[in-house]
Amino acid sequence: MSLPVLLAIGVLGGAGSIARFLLDGAVAVRFGRDFPYGTLAVNLSGSLALGLLVGAALAGDAYRLAGTGLLGAYTTFSTWALESHRLGEDGQLRLGALNFAVSLVLGVGAAWFGRRLGAAL
Repeated sequence: MSLPVLLAIGVLGGAGSIARFLLDGAVAVRFGRDFPYGTLAVNLSGSLALGLLVGAALAGDAYRLAGTGLLGAYTTFSTWALESHRLGEDGQLRLGALNFAVSLVLGVGAAWFGRRLGAAL
């Protein structure tokens, strides 16, 4: 991998993390923070976008830039896991389990749909 590609992955990673921060905040303002709707919105939209890239057969440096750089920084497995854990820790075990299950099922569904949609383009 070339140095320019590596640097571009870093720049796009920064852009992805800023986009995640902004979307999470906007969703939280609209729906509140009792449930991690912002993280759910980020991860579902990221799963759909990654599915689109795979379905469209984006490869090589373009895939590294968009998939690893931008979307890798945009989506967040660790926050999803921590928020699910914290809900349970706060006595809201059902909400924690719901967050875990809904994110997993809808995330896989979004990736599947994105892949099909990308393949159709």
